[in-house]
Amino acid sequence: MQKIGIVGVPSSAGARKTGQEKAPRAYRNANLIERLHSAGLSVTDFGDLTETLFRPDEQHPKSQNLQLVIEVAERVAKQMEVVVRDNALPIVLGGDCTITLGVLAGLIPRMPNLGLVYFDGDIDLNTPDTTVSGIFDGMVMAHIIGKGVDALARIGPRYPLMAEEDIVMFGYNTEAGGIDEVEAQVFEQCRMTKYPLAQIRGTAKEAAKEVLAQLENKVDSILIHFDVDVIDSADFPAVDVPHSHGLHFSEAMSALEVFIASRKLVGLVVTEFNADYDAEGIQARQFVDTFVKVLEKRR
Repeated sequence: MQKIGIVGVPSSAGARKTGQEKAPRAYRNANLIERLHSAGLSVTDFGDLTETLFRPDEQHPKSQNLQLVIEVAERVAKQMEVVVRDNALPIVLGGDCTITLGVLAGLIPRMPNLGLVYFDGDIDLNTPDTTVSGIFDGMVMAHIIGKGVDALARIGPRYPLMAEEDIVMFGYNTEAGGIDEVEAQVFEQCRMTKYPLAQIRGTAKEAAKEVLAQLENKVDSILIHFDVDVIDSADFPAVDVPHSHGLHFSEAMSALEVFIASRKLVGLVVTEFNADYDAEGIQARQFVDTFVKVLEKRR
């Protein structure tokens, strides 16, 4: 089995408050690395990047902390080059969603025919022109496909970072009320493959298999972006923005297990866990317990 390379990105730069920067440490405190070794997996711990905190950016209400977001993404991209040179499978522990821009920027030079599964409760298609909050957490996909702020959209080796046809939007939650009307209008015109949560609820594992069957025939490699807010907030409340009507924890992890088992997997990003809502570390341990079992299946 390919060696796993763990990278922590303790950043809330693209968020609306602090807390996500504590997620990598929360996973480590739940003994993630030790548990992976005990499961017989080959693991290299590349440590955590520099901690970067959200701060209110009153001077730029529609593009908060842009420079911080760019700096974090650039650091992530450089770290991906290190992990890939070491022939390890990068598992990136965020941190807010914007770190996926850096992961893509770091992987694409070696893996240009890359597909992306965006397993997320939101579609993140706002731009500074349409956003209400001004946070880049809600603009990630827009910048992946070349919209929004030029400096961020052009962060990688090509523009846009990804063609819409090579992206699968999986598990987005139209019932939770977090998708803005303008986002929905843009999304309707996009050429991404779309698997809304309402369609996969109760059959998420089977839907994940269907996604892989399609995507593996189109691309040479696959990156998985997994935002824990796809999980129902009643099951897993320690997320930055809780979502009602989400997937049950076990079903979300079953679908993730399918994606991680892909023969073309080249990376996994885990985002949006807010450790401030998990003071006792209960949910971090819950996630780590299941996550280790999921990764162990790759053996």
